[in-house]
Amino acid sequence: MKHYLTACTLLLTSLIYAQQITGYIVSSENKPVEEVSIFNKTTETHTHSTQTGAFTLSKTNINDTLYISRLGYEPKTIRITASDIQKPITIALTAANISLDQVMLVAELDALSKFVNIDVQKDPVKSSQEILRKVPGLIIGQHAGGGKAEQIFLRGFDIDHGTDINLTVDGLPVNMVSHAHGQGYSDLHFVIPETIDNINFGKGPYYADKGNFTTAGYVNLGLKKTLDNNYVSVEAGQFNTNRIMGMFNVLNNDKSNAYIASELSLTDGPFDSPQNFSRFNVLGRYNYKLAGDQELTFTASHFQSKWDASGQIPQRAVDNGSIDRFGSIDDTEGGETSRTNLLINHVKVIDDNQSFKTSAYVSQYNFELYSNFTFFLDDPVNGDQIKQFENRVTTGANTVYEHRNIELGAHTLFKYQAGIGFRYDNVDDVELSHTLNRKTVLEYKSLGDVDEVNTYAFLNTEFKTGKWKFNPSARLDYFKFQYEDQLSETYSDEAETKVRVSPKLNTIYSLNKNTQLFLKAGMGFHSNDTRVVIANNGESILPAAYGADLGTIFKPTNRLAINASLWYLFLEQEFVYVGDAAIVEPSGKTERLGIDFGARYQALDWLYLFADINYSHGRSIDDPDGENYIPLAPDFTSVGGLSIENLGRFSGGINYRYVDDRPANEDNSIVAEGYFVSDLNINYTWKNWTYSIIIENLFDTEWNETQFATESRLFDEPESVEEIHFTPGTPFYIRGKIALTF
Repeated sequence: MKHYLTACTLLLTSLIYAQQITGYIVSSENKPVEEVSIFNKTTETHTHSTQTGAFTLSKTNINDTLYISRLGYEPKTIRITASDIQKPITIALTAANISLDQVMLVAELDALSKFVNIDVQKDPVKSSQEILRKVPGLIIGQHAGGGKAEQIFLRGFDIDHGTDINLTVDGLPVNMVSHAHGQGYSDLHFVIPETIDNINFGKGPYYADKGNFTTAGYVNLGLKKTLDNNYVSVEAGQFNTNRIMGMFNVLNNDKSNAYIASELSLTDGPFDSPQNFSRFNVLGRYNYKLAGDQELTFTASHFQSKWDASGQIPQRAVDNGSIDRFGSIDDTEGGETSRTNLLINHVKVIDDNQSFKTSAYVSQYNFELYSNFTFFLDDPVNGDQIKQFENRVTTGANTVYEHRNIELGAHTLFKYQAGIGFRYDNVDDVELSHTLNRKTVLEYKSLGDVDEVNTYAFLNTEFKTGKWKFNPSARLDYFKFQYEDQLSETYSDEAETKVRVSPKLNTIYSLNKNTQLFLKAGMGFHSNDTRVVIANNGESILPAAYGADLGTIFKPTNRLAINASLWYLFLEQEFVYVGDAAIVEPSGKTERLGIDFGARYQALDWLYLFADINYSHGRSIDDPDGENYIPLAPDFTSVGGLSIENLGRFSGGINYRYVDDRPANEDNSIVAEGYFVSDLNINYTWKNWTYSIIIENLFDTEWNETQFATESRLFDEPESVEEIHFTPGTPFYIRGKIALTF
């Protein structure tokens, strides 16, 4: 009898051990909390809560200890009892000030994003120009009066406006294919900074759900689903700068919620010729919970902007005193643009381990830009001003099925995502013309209609066994490029098609809950402009990128996080866009090798410090040594700062960004000067009011925000000159802000 009872006890214990623990994570208001990390300290298994707060954790036994954490909530530790195994448990989290010890390292490809989101919360984005600067190693530059999309630098790339980085907002594509100004053109000015909830990013071509332009990496901005409070702010500062912004709850109940946000920004900038810049944004979000664990989110937004610009000025004109650093050669540059978006996101939770996520979108976009890069080089009488114009409608949809916690034997958990989708761009009147004073078209250089279709499917799998996670995945893309040339004397509507398969394999080893090692490898691609694809009979349509990352993320203490990686990237074809010629020039094969290093430290409850250092070495493979530099590719950059919060009534921070000197042409005979710039903000809170001072370029550094090696000729010059042309960086720039939360 005794042996029988012992056997029954052992059998019962094994059955209990084999069972999964299930439950729900809720807030103190009893609302579900998603993306909560649940870690079993005993067996070192982990999982995350779903959109409904549900979670399932395998290999959990009585007396095991669970550690539960999420950014913005106090970490919690619980010990499992017999009753917890037998029925779903509910774990309530308490909201808390953002802190580094709330982030737990688990085997995730985007683990670094969780730490960077602390940067976002500690030092919120204060302007649209700051949005992408939150990504470690990413530098931006504005060079057209504030209305044009920023120039982007990342991992040894001069990405121009988006050729090698995939940008989305809650899944809505930002990159514009076959754009009038540049391939992959990405204008994020339609995003109101205060509506950003988180920034998810990844470097390299390792992510199956990310397609075109994901070579240097991707960034997805997540918008707030709900507002905790209403918010209104007013800013005023130098250079006739004014901004008013507001966010308001319009609906909030158990089933649905909605808010609207809007901003109006005005400035003349520091230039001798006023920018006359204006930007208006409005956004509305409606979230509705349907029966059967479903959620539907509607997002609608409209953006429009208009500006004048002083353009990129030649260094020689400043040196000889004909203009100062903030002067211009042609102050009739500038433009206007608008974008209207409708985005629908739907989530269907089938059970605790299965879900469908679907999104659909449509965007109406208009763009008109006037530039003059070469002044009087080609037309010594009228000048070389060009107009770039387009009218675009972009539509698309995708759906992803996810199945988690599939047991493959006693020690392996399997998870997969399968997705399909499409994107269609209908671009009318894509124009490049030679103009005079923005009024007269002297010559059409290019005019036509673009139709570009991208359909895709991907399979992303994960095998978790012990401390290892293996992530093999693959993506299939089909493109159709179609162009109707309106300048052709006869009807000309040509098309080319191409298919690209992109395999990827990522491996993560979790030494413990505070240390992970990773090896990432994969193929990505960036597409060429449709006009060039047709002209070249389909050659070099989708050149591939091959990348690999070896690195680590670890937390020596709960309040210190360090990341480091060694990476390599090879491109089959580099693209250089020549805007005034309406072509994308292939410049041959390139390779880049680099090191990323970053640290984040919660020194005190009120003091947070961070720094990122990035080095890259890039060269063109097809050119001889000494003539194989990649123009404007940064080799050393660093960003860092500190922030304080809840220091009495005070909060604020100081940040810096540094870019080293870099070659401006292939033989490094022309050098783009580096810079070190610091920004400061100080806030004082009293009741529901916050009073702020924001200072850009605290030390009034003389710096060039964007630089190009350009051949140009001034009106009184007999011969052209090739040298640095630049847009000066903002000088000391102070503005005040008053905000009310209610």
